[in-house]
Amino acid sequence: MPTPVASVGFGSGVPADWRKYPRLISGRTQIERVVRMDGVFMFGDSLGVAGGPVLAERLVARTHDTLAMDAWSGRPTAPAADVLTHWARTYGLPGRILMETGSNDIFNPPAFAAQIERVMQIVGRTRTVIWVNVWVARPRTAAADRANSASINRQLAAATRRHSNLQLVHWAEFVKADPKRERRYLRDGVHTTPLGRDARNELIIRALAAAKVS
Repeated sequence: MPTPVASVGFGSGVPADWRKYPRLISGRTQIERVVRMDGVFMFGDSLGVAGGPVLAERLVARTHDTLAMDAWSGRPTAPAADVLTHWARTYGLPGRILMETGSNDIFNPPAFAAQIERVMQIVGRTRTVIWVNVWVARPRTAAADRANSASINRQLAAATRRHSNLQLVHWAEFVKADPKRERRYLRDGVHTTPLGRDARNELIIRALAAAKVS
């Protein structure tokens, strides 16, 4: 997530060039193994970079599912969907796709709905998409970030009514449920503390496990 700059557009500033930020990308062997074992593909941003390795460890321990990830800090959904397209064409897809994107779409919320539809079209009707909704409230642009996050989350909720195979992890609702959670679970209004990372991963694992048996 870039540092907020002068308020423009929708009030959350403008994003920096995500391509210079840290990333975690699984190798071909792991990707092919996940497809073969019907594990999980994960596409994420900085929250995926921070939480992905622990998520992979806990997922295999809890549900015996393998995880392949392409997580890149600062990246919005459109280029993540580009990678999803590439993986689908090159390797095929497992039965569950985890999307940890949307936090970097707050800079232009109206463009997000088209990317949801794009992801759902790539995945098709027979696989499940688990999408973590967003909470962004950086101190310098908190009001705009909250409003733009709410827009992203409304678009995700609306998409679940169009796509029965789209399921949400309600991260925003989890943070909002207790006033202490934002301070304890987030270090800057977006990125998780270790406690927040564990809580977020637990919500994700539960959703992935439920999707496996449904």
